[in-house]
Amino acid sequence: MEIPEGKVSLLDAVPVRCSYITTEWEGECAVLAYPRFKYKWMRRFLLPKGMSPDIRVRLEEHGTAVWNLIDGHHTVREIITLLAPHFGEDKNYGPRVTAYLMQLRKDRFIQLTIGN
Repeated sequence: MEIPEGKVSLLDAVPVRCSYITTEWEGECAVLAYPRFKYKWMRRFLLPKGMSPDIRVRLEEHGTAVWNLIDGHHTVREIITLLAPHFGEDKNYGPRVTAYLMQLRKDRFIQLTIGN
């Protein structure tokens, strides 16, 4: 069940990857791929020949670290705690991670659900 905005603390929410997003790898970085068109008929008639049916988004090191922890089980609070060693000396990484997760939600890469 997706969380309506403003109803639950973001830190207690559980990010879940959307089912139409696939993850590929370029070295150590994740590349997210999603369909250009929602419906197959649109791809068939609107996609120019030679163009990929997917849009690909390459995540940098920090984005990949966050993406790897989005497994449908960890809360946002747990993800922030687990990323502490990755961000090292950066004491302001918590708000950066939450802002990144909200952007992923806005771009429909993830949904935020209520943890069990």
